[in-house]
Amino acid sequence: MTTGFLPPGPAPGTGSPTEAHLLLVEDDKVIRNTVRMALERYGFTVFTAGDGLTGLEIFREKQPDLLLLDVMLPELDGIGLCRRVREFSLAPILMMSARGDALDVVSGLEAGADDYVIKPCESAVLVARIRSLLRRASFTPAARASHAEARNGAAEPDGAAGPDTLAFGDLTIDTLGMEVRRAGEPLALTPTELRMLLEFAGSPGVVLERRTLLNRVWDHAWQGDTRVVDLHVQRLRAKIGAERIETVRGFGYKLRR
Repeated sequence: MTTGFLPPGPAPGTGSPTEAHLLLVEDDKVIRNTVRMALERYGFTVFTAGDGLTGLEIFREKQPDLLLLDVMLPELDGIGLCRRVREFSLAPILMMSARGDALDVVSGLEAGADDYVIKPCESAVLVARIRSLLRRASFTPAARASHAEARNGAAEPDGAAGPDTLAFGDLTIDTLGMEVRRAGEPLALTPTELRMLLEFAGSPGVVLERRTLLNRVWDHAWQGDTRVVDLHVQRLRAKIGAERIETVRGFGYKLRR
């Protein structure tokens, strides 16, 4: 059987092993074992599950740093699993879809996935996507809390505005603490949503093309379509206010001052 993933072997250019823990949910046993062994060669610790419900149980128990899942799963499909995880976790989610299943890709992103790969996929490409998502996850408030405390000596009161806080109407962004508030209430943004918002906030009033956002937010040149940007903009609008991000037809998006 051709899985589309490189067989496990020495991981070129990986440096020291990563400490990240991944959960792989894939019903095909051959693909599941091949991907697991390949990722372990790159230094990841990999938990596995063969169906969606088992994957959900393992995710709750192990709390992995990233979830990698196929769209077509027994018991609970990938879309449903993605939605269930998003009810209680902001961990990065990477979906795998068979070539040409555009509806699966869109549905997965709408359900809360951060990125996707098309099967078959080379191991090096898969690992690059995983590392990109893990880098984005470092932008979450929890990952930056120790840095903020060391800088301030103590936590600032809720809603306090400092020199590292950007304000756009009722929306405030603490660029060091990595906290976003709307009308004083904290917003739960996924790492991808937060990074996208930071790109907009860094150039308020400036139109950012979809391709530019793909390269900056996803950390790599995207060779596919740009729907991933449109869907993440929709999700971000739902949280910060639909009027905050303006569509410039034929070009891209901009954050209103």
